[in-house]
Amino acid sequence: MLVRVNYNHIKVIGLLIVVGGLFAFSNQRNSARKVGEPHITFLGGNTLFISEATVSKLLIQNQQTVADQPKDIIDLNALESVLNSNAMIKKAEVFMSVNGGLSVEVEQKRPIARVSTNASYYIDDLGSFMPLSSNYSARVPLVTGFINKNKLKTVFKFAKAVDEDEFLKKHVIKIHENEDGTINFQVRKSDFTVHLGTLNRLEKKINNFKVFYQKAMKDNILDSYKLVNLKFDKQVICTKK
Repeated sequence: MLVRVNYNHIKVIGLLIVVGGLFAFSNQRNSARKVGEPHITFLGGNTLFISEATVSKLLIQNQQTVADQPKDIIDLNALESVLNSNAMIKKAEVFMSVNGGLSVEVEQKRPIARVSTNASYYIDDLGSFMPLSSNYSARVPLVTGFINKNKLKTVFKFAKAVDEDEFLKKHVIKIHENEDGTINFQVRKSDFTVHLGTLNRLEKKINNFKVFYQKAMKDNILDSYKLVNLKFDKQVICTKK
C-alpha cells in the first residue's frame, strides 16, 4: 500500500518549528537585555523641587538601581508605586522600550503656600503636605498660626482662592489661621492686618477687599489703617492707627 507524503504539511510544520525556535531565541535574548540609565522627564514647569538624581535613587529594585539589571526582572508597577509615594511627586509613570530603555515621566506637586510654625512645609494645590526642597524655594504666601498638618482644610481653601485670583496672588504675602479657625492675612507693602473671619461668603468678602484696597490706594490712605475687618460681607470696617 502506497502512502502519499504531503510535503506541503511537512514544510508548514518545519516552518513553524523554525519560527518557534527563532521566537524563543529572540525572546530569551530580549529578556536578558540589560536596562540602560533611566531617561527622566519632568512634566509641567521648569522649577525642579526634586532633582533628577533623587528620582534615579528612587528607582531601586533588588537593593540596586535598575541600570544594568536584566530587563525581565524589572517591575514597572513597583517602580511607579515607589515614585508616587514620594511627597514631592504628584504623579509618575515608568515605561520600558523593547531594547531595554527605561523612561520615567514625573509630575511634581505645585506649592501654593508655605507653613512656618513649629514645622515648615508647603501646602500643594490639592491641599496636601509637601516637604520643603533643598533645590528651590517657592515664592508663595507664608502661613502661620494654629496649623495642624492633618487639618489643612481651612487655610488651604483660602490659599487656593489666593492662588486662583490674580489680584490676591500679587498682593497677599501672609496668611494666619487663628485659634478659632478664622483667617487673617497681610498684603505686600502695607503693615495693616486684614481680618477675613470665617470663609463663609468668601467671594463677597474678597470683592469687598478689592474695592476697599483700590479706593484707599487711590486716596493714598492705606498706611493710615492698622486693621481692616472683612468679617461682615456687606461692609468693610477699618480701624485707624
